[in-house]
Amino acid sequence: MVVRRSAGLLVFRTSGGRLEVLVAHMGGPYWAARDAGAWTVPKGEYEDDETALAAARREFTEELGLPVPDGEPVPLGEARQAGGKVVTAWAVEGDLDPALVVPGTFTMEWPRGSGVTRTFPEVDRVAWCAPEEAAERLVAGQRVFVERLAEHLRGRGAP
Repeated sequence: MVVRRSAGLLVFRTSGGRLEVLVAHMGGPYWAARDAGAWTVPKGEYEDDETALAAARREFTEELGLPVPDGEPVPLGEARQAGGKVVTAWAVEGDLDPALVVPGTFTMEWPRGSGVTRTFPEVDRVAWCAPEEAAERLVAGQRVFVERLAEHLRGRGAP
């Protein structure tokens, strides 16, 4: 069985001495009415001919329509999601205005079985969240990345 792999970037900042992370609400009709567990680290799948970090940078730009912040990538390791996909993530310190996001799009048949193809945004909104709020919003398999980032920052004496 081939393992599907994704890579992503968890952008973070400190505001008022508190850590905040940037998370994205997944677009499309399946996620539209959901909040808890319907947010993600900007990420996407990649093939063997691309490094995970290169894919994470590419996917960030494709999903949000913004350049990757200039911060140094901090490896956050891998996590297996419920569906079996393995996600590799890095944290990057930076700041961006969620109002400037211009998401990429995808097409799918909707409603299913209708024969009608529609276009949806890959993400329909992004937000800065405290780690506790991000833990409630993120899909369960990605919450570990916020924990690992907080642990890394505590190790360097940051909030």
